Amino acid sequence: MFICAVFLVTSIANAALEIEISGGGAQQIPIAVVPFGGAATTKENISEIIAADLHRSGLFRVLETRGMVNLPTTPAQIKHAEWVALQAQAIAVGNVEAVSGGRLKVSFYLMDALKQTQLAGMDYQIAPSQARATAHKIADIIYQKLTGQAGIFASRIAYIAKTGKRYALQVADADGYNPQTVVSSNEPLISPAWSPDGTKLAYVSFEKKKPIIFVQSLTSGRREILANYKGNNSAPAWSPDGSKLAIVLTYGANSQIYTVDANGGGLQQVTKSSAIDTEPAFSPDGSMIYFSSDRGGRPQIYKVPADGGSPSRVTFEGAYNVSPRFSPDGKTLAYIRNDDGKFRVALQDLSSGQVQLLSEGSQDESPSFAPNGRVILYATKARGRGALAAVSVDGKVRQRLNDATGGDVREPAWGPINH
Repeated sequence: MFICAVFLVTSIANAALEIEISGGGAQQIPIAVVPFGGAATTKENISEIIAADLHRSGLFRVLETRGMVNLPTTPAQIKHAEWVALQAQAIAVGNVEAVSGGRLKVSFYLMDALKQTQLAGMDYQIAPSQARATAHKIADIIYQKLTGQAGIFASRIAYIAKTGKRYALQVADADGYNPQTVVSSNEPLISPAWSPDGTKLAYVSFEKKKPIIFVQSLTSGRREILANYKGNNSAPAWSPDGSKLAIVLTYGANSQIYTVDANGGGLQQVTKSSAIDTEPAFSPDGSMIYFSSDRGGRPQIYKVPADGGSPSRVTFEGAYNVSPRFSPDGKTLAYIRNDDGKFRVALQDLSSGQVQLLSEGSQDESPSFAPNGRVILYATKARGRGALAAVSVDGKVRQRLNDATGGDVREPAWGPINH
């Protein structure tokens, strides 16, 4: 593998990752997220979580509702003129009530304030422990209805957290809450990669004093060795259908790209060169593997047919480009570029070749697209330690995610949407 002052707007407390936001969309949508009725029924304040999700996207201006009286919880109770006077274009209202079996009924409605029409409405029967996940789902519905894009609030992120000499592969909600440790070790853990269905994580562990690739189920907790060949086993990347992984082995001599079946069989060599070929990524249609290589003298990004063949160069702007990652629609490629000594996230339009530098750090690495393709998560340095950061693909909205425990966080991977 190639080694390569934010204005505080809001900070989400009580999470393993604290999120700071700067910037915002040029045309934010004004929305009122009215406190849900019966909010005391659950420990999680559903309307506050929805509002925080929408604010964090940078695309919404969440209007203040504190101090207002007679707040509506159903569409029939909404006095639209009052909300229009507050410049609201949309209004979200709802209610939480206890039902039989210790469960909760969550009702939600999204209204167009100007047209006075209902845009969405849902009822959920949930366990109290599902309140936060339900809030994220509601935020996703609002995001989709008002922007036309799929929401990402109900998705999850994986990352490596290092505290002292201890490494942990963790999975958390996209807002940093509910962190769960998948595996921990006194030896390094690196390169987490989500399976397309979001049920498994591949990663590299040094616990046996050499890099070995494991695959771990997030549902059963069972883990299996995927690759433990002679030399180094690293950089796993799933094929879009989940049937194979691209991996990097020093099985012969230098690092080369291979594919292996998801059950660990069917090893096939993809690249054959005297160079270092590493960091593979499948194209969204599964036909090509993009990778980093110094075969031209300096690290650049190349592509090769997934079943092997002749590689061709992809990046030409800049003397150092590594860590390719595809947008979900396959139209753009994110990677790390050394720009005048600064390692920054670059975004390349694959049809035009146009490149835009998105991040502002000097030691940025490991880009990962959100499942809707609108945001890129990456690792950076902040306050002298590893942190995660995110930037919208237009460069207008930025976030930084710091480990509340004071440790380092690195190597993020954004999981798929699983509604």
